[in-house]
Amino acid sequence: MHIKKLKIFTSKLTVQSHFYTEILGLEKLDLTEKTVSFKMGKSVLEFESALNATPYHFAINIPSNKEKEALEWLKNKVEILKDGNNEIQDFAAWNAKAMYFYDIDKNIVEFIARKNLDNHSESKFDQYSLLEISEIGLPTNDIENEFKILNGLSGVEIYSGGFDRFCAIGDETGLFICIDKNKKDWFPTGDKAYSSNFEMIMGHNDKTYTIAYKNAKLKTGVNKD
Repeated sequence: MHIKKLKIFTSKLTVQSHFYTEILGLEKLDLTEKTVSFKMGKSVLEFESALNATPYHFAINIPSNKEKEALEWLKNKVEILKDGNNEIQDFAAWNAKAMYFYDIDKNIVEFIARKNLDNHSESKFDQYSLLEISEIGLPTNDIENEFKILNGLSGVEIYSGGFDRFCAIGDETGLFICIDKNKKDWFPTGDKAYSSNFEMIMGHNDKTYTIAYKNAKLKTGVNKD
């Protein structure tokens, strides 16, 4: 699964734009009065202005051998969100190492090095080491229903978890992180999980799909291109 484009919403468009360009150093692709978009490797991240935006969780894949360099790069720019004293989180079941930080909207942003992927790099870590958006949080009241919609649309399967509290749907290059928002908050901060609106263009098995999560309901479609 490939997240080609992810649109999320912000009430602080100007300062978010500054954060992603001046702090993280991302390439700005487009800027209008209401939107700004950035290149993240194979993906595009777009922010759209909205008065009542609520926080998100999303993740970005980095080279499988670069978690320590990524941490040092980030620590010069942001405060790392820890679990206890740990700055790098070891997800042994996923064979992955990850770190977290807030952006301006207190979105929980994750850099994750997935050891199963053949994407190691010998280059020095920088903003060009961000490979793709690989996760979007989807807090819900009914994980099973969201899975049935996504699986029925594109055939994506469960990567990890189940229908009770937590279910990662997709694969290591693209995952919907479904949690029951009544039972679970976001790791590692314990922040409340909101069913924040988002829009996505995703590719899977040589087809392109549109996904919209609005007012806690999924709407989907198949692109003709």
